[in-house]
Amino acid sequence: KGCPHAFVYIMKPYVDFKYQAEFFDAKEWTHIFASSGEKYIYLTTKHHEGFTLWGSENSWNLNAVDVGPKRDLVGEMAGANSDLRLGLYHSLFEWFNPLYEQDAANLYTTNLFPTTKTLPKLYEIINKYKPELLWSDGDGDAPDKYWNSTGFLAWLYNESPVRETVVTNDRWGYGSICTHGGYYTCDDRYQPGHLLKHKWENCFSIDKASWGNTRNAHLKDYFTIEQLVATLVETVSCGGNLLLNIGPTHNGRISPIFEERLRQMGQWLGVNGEAIYNNTTWRAQNDSMIPGIW
Repeated sequence: KGCPHAFVYIMKPYVDFKYQAEFFDAKEWTHIFASSGEKYIYLTTKHHEGFTLWGSENSWNLNAVDVGPKRDLVGEMAGANSDLRLGLYHSLFEWFNPLYEQDAANLYTTNLFPTTKTLPKLYEIINKYKPELLWSDGDGDAPDKYWNSTGFLAWLYNESPVRETVVTNDRWGYGSICTHGGYYTCDDRYQPGHLLKHKWENCFSIDKASWGNTRNAHLKDYFTIEQLVATLVETVSCGGNLLLNIGPTHNGRISPIFEERLRQMGQWLGVNGEAIYNNTTWRAQNDSMIPGIW
């Protein structure tokens, strides 16, 4: 079920009164993403703060339909996504949810939070949007047994509407990362430096210090296109995919600096894509006398 080497994008909204996403245009986003040469995308449906970008029945008044944008942003993105494979990111835990804090205080011997919040939301996004990829994150140092990850994944791969096509990562509970999963993520900005036997993904952000949108950022805070291409080449040479994160603004725009980097990557791939897409890794990595040659 391996996907071609590609780029993925994660949207992490600020949950405050300023988050209206009034300029969010899913078709414009898709056009920008396609111009970068990507083959699949990820949208953050819920991050660790608990706000869902769809009108979740299990997130009353803390979702993008009830408050803020008053729109189903996940649905709009899914509807605008024609040629790109749709992936959805979902955080298992929520930083300040009292039900999660109660389970944590009980050393995860109770599982009120996953049974009433996490799992219902996961079933929601799979049944409603039918993504081809699912990126799980944020286990809160709780084991997979607490999250009932094996039960959910058994349903996902055997009974769900995407059972024939879905691909998942490795973040399904403490101890599972870089050990179990359709593909490994291992760590943020993970770069093993050698060929791995299992498919993996390098989760990397254009912003050097942030996975969101930094309002007071300077140009030096972003990776140059030369640095991003070097990261892509090393990742692909070691058998990985590059997940390239951008952080949109609170009003739903992709900042010009991010758009420029994406289009620059697309221009480079327009010339050199044959060496990136559907290639076969070489057993000997970086055996040149010149450092940085892969």
